[in-house]
Amino acid sequence: MSVAEIAHGVVDGEGRLVEADDALLGLVMRAGGGLGQLLAVPQLATLARLARRLAVPIARGVIVADRDADIELFVRAQIDGATVRLSVAGWTERQPWRPAGERARFDLFVADAEWRWECDAALRLGAVSIEAGARHGFDAVGLLGRPITDLFGFEPDGNERLPILEALAERRPFSMQPAKLRPSGAPVLVSALARRDAAGEFAGFTGGVRSIDLPESGTAPSVAVTLGDRLERALRRPLGQIIANADSIGAEGEGALSTDYAGYAADIASAGRHLMALIDDLADLEAVERPDFMPMIEPIDLADVARRAAGLLSVRAANAGVTITRPPSDRHVPVRGDFRRVLQILVNLVGNAVRYSPSGSSVVVSVDEQGRATVADTGRGIAPGDQARVFEKFERVDVTEPGGSGLGLYIARRLARAMGGDIAVESTPGQGARFTLSLPPDPPR
Repeated sequence: MSVAEIAHGVVDGEGRLVEADDALLGLVMRAGGGLGQLLAVPQLATLARLARRLAVPIARGVIVADRDADIELFVRAQIDGATVRLSVAGWTERQPWRPAGERARFDLFVADAEWRWECDAALRLGAVSIEAGARHGFDAVGLLGRPITDLFGFEPDGNERLPILEALAERRPFSMQPAKLRPSGAPVLVSALARRDAAGEFAGFTGGVRSIDLPESGTAPSVAVTLGDRLERALRRPLGQIIANADSIGAEGEGALSTDYAGYAADIASAGRHLMALIDDLADLEAVERPDFMPMIEPIDLADVARRAAGLLSVRAANAGVTITRPPSDRHVPVRGDFRRVLQILVNLVGNAVRYSPSGSSVVVSVDEQGRATVADTGRGIAPGDQARVFEKFERVDVTEPGGSGLGLYIARRLARAMGGDIAVESTPGQGARFTLSLPPDPPR
């Protein structure tokens, strides 16, 4: 819209947007909101609340983040009976602050992405998020060097076009490319920047991925999906921007900083990543506590899943000076379960073992013919009185220990039991802990 145009909206007494012109509604929807929902643009919501509290018209300029740009607006909020009427003018786009360097620009470009990938000019994968592999049930390392189409099944957008093909032809960025993950069929949106080599030639894409929660045909979205969607849109993007900016400041890309300020930036980024992990845990919590939650049960090889989980944590373990021993490659244990969820459980168990293991020690991942996978460490162990507590919601044995939300083991046990299995712990303080996942065996056919 031009700067001369004004968009109007109405906010009810509960802070929900009940009417909006197209331009204002579009801005709100891109922020994760919509009609009938709480006003999702914080600056506008604040002015509406202020006008209501003071019972006088409020008018001021604000700057709103809108995807990859900032929008300068002039907003007037005025009480009208039980509602607040908004008049929004200006609509001047300006590029937000960008730290120097292509990598830093990419961090902001896909700040709202859940995970990342990279490919070369021939569209061969050169990097795939290991955490995404654990979450969606694919081997991130095994995909390296393979065509990008082994990971994504690209689909036409609403205009019956494939944005990635147009971007490839023109050597430019693309966004909101619909796709499905090949390993799981999960629907996603893919965006990317075009990479350049030292000569300025096209060198591939560096991109980010967001999941799409789709309700079944003919049904309304469930409460859990709506909440998860709000968490994703309302929290993940601003947290991603905070983390990216803090990392850029800490890297001193714009010049040298004092040691104190660089440390503050690192603390901010670390706290942001902790909150991002909490969002993931809360989304999983909503899923497993739904009455209709049902994992996809199928024959799987527990030994193979255990090897994959150990492989996904190998870099983290190496950085901590911990060795992971995994089941041998010729070992196979057929069980019944949801591959992605079993991998999620074992990544959680192995990750905890690595976290609490001292440098120079080992974590042993083993399986047996009874359909059990055991993760054993030599850390400080768990006192008998705390062994039941570790599986309770939001419980942490040592609240002073950094990281963790107190949800991982609770979610893991809920998942295991939903698949007809369970998780048990054996531990002696000072001698480590053994967590065992058991699943129903897959009978021979």
